[in-house]
Amino acid sequence: MSERIPATTIPVQSVAPAHSAEPIVTRSFRGFYRNLRIAGGLVLFGLYFGTVWLTWNGRQAVLWDIGERRFHIFGATFWPEDLTLLTGGLVVCAFGLFFITVLAGRVWCGYSCPQSMWTWLFLWVERLSEGDRNHRIKLARSPWGAGKLLRKTQKHGLWLLISLATALTFVGYFTPIRPLLSDLLALETGAMALFWLFFFTAATYLNAGWLREKVCLHMCPYGRFQSVMLDEDSVVISYDARRGETRGHRRREVDPAVAGLGDCIDCHQCVQVCPTGIDIRDGLQMECIGCAACIDVCDSVMDRMGYERGLIRYASEHQLAGGALRLFRPRLLGYAAVLATMVAALAWGVSSRDLISLEVAKDRSLFRYNAQGQVENSYQIKLLNKAGEARTLLLDISGPDGLVVNGPTRFHLEAWERRELALTVAAAPTALAGVSSDLLFTATDAEASNQRASRPSRFTGPVTH
Repeated sequence: MSERIPATTIPVQSVAPAHSAEPIVTRSFRGFYRNLRIAGGLVLFGLYFGTVWLTWNGRQAVLWDIGERRFHIFGATFWPEDLTLLTGGLVVCAFGLFFITVLAGRVWCGYSCPQSMWTWLFLWVERLSEGDRNHRIKLARSPWGAGKLLRKTQKHGLWLLISLATALTFVGYFTPIRPLLSDLLALETGAMALFWLFFFTAATYLNAGWLREKVCLHMCPYGRFQSVMLDEDSVVISYDARRGETRGHRRREVDPAVAGLGDCIDCHQCVQVCPTGIDIRDGLQMECIGCAACIDVCDSVMDRMGYERGLIRYASEHQLAGGALRLFRPRLLGYAAVLATMVAALAWGVSSRDLISLEVAKDRSLFRYNAQGQVENSYQIKLLNKAGEARTLLLDISGPDGLVVNGPTRFHLEAWERRELALTVAAAPTALAGVSSDLLFTATDAEASNQRASRPSRFTGPVTH
């Protein structure tokens, strides 16, 4: 008979889902990464709320003027024809996100994502109004009374004020902010502006105040595709199981080595500070947004216990296995090279974009003879000065020999001015090589010959035998 192989039992640990029915109530904490996030958040909030109030040459510095169909960014003005540059910018941002993910996981989510930033702000208001974690839990379970109503009213009132300021600022990037605020205070705001103010106020209030982590867990696709981008050298938030296990409560004076325990005292504070409610000790999970709150609180616990910091830290899988950190690896260098190339191409595209727009439309009639016996065609010309200063444009038309242009060929256009005109082009019948000849319309800046725009068209003549 063959020898029986003994069965092997694999221990399985149940991991509770982060999206349980119980609301997530986070506790306060302090630490380096919290301070870093606050500093970065102050900069981002300052840029968002402050940039809209800046002026440039008598206009709002950053404004997407939908009515005039132009987008101002300080000294540069972009038009619908420049949307390819916007597409390129979005592609660069997406590729930059891929690069950051390969390097350090979801640090964008933890430190820069608007959903995270506004959620942290709303959580701060909640703690300011209702107290820390235990007080908020107790308040939620207590019956309604004057005290509870006052605290809830204060919290939701501040949430709505922040949401309204957020919406007003956002709409102010599409409608000049100063007239918008004046109209709002005078109760003269138009219906469309009121709709968007209400919409973005409600969206901010719901997303940051009520949905919070549910947006990250169920609506954002980023966490779902990050797993295919991480590798064993990606620096992510990690729990050092070799050092932390076996977990267990103990007094500070107990030597964990003597007690057969690891450094983790199983205090669950890393879970209580997590905005998505996960336990990082179960390994990296899709719900982790890389905010490092668990690192800060765990380091504070290690300090109180007299243990070395870093039980939870930013580390790669390779580092946790005892290896060295490898930042300069082919995959990451490849991403960096492609990203640098894309940024350079976008910068070149922005700097070399055309500041003159020219459109040419031939009249529907085929041709006619003028008083001099020449064949004559009619054209509709549209010129646009896309620059922020006045310029003089020269219109040149090349084609068959002896072309005669009947109409103006020199134009003075103010900043962002459009000009539409009609002109005729005539040629002797003997100069035409066939029924249709090529024409090239070119508009050139009189003071900067490198700024020009060209459009081809056709010149129609009689049938010759």
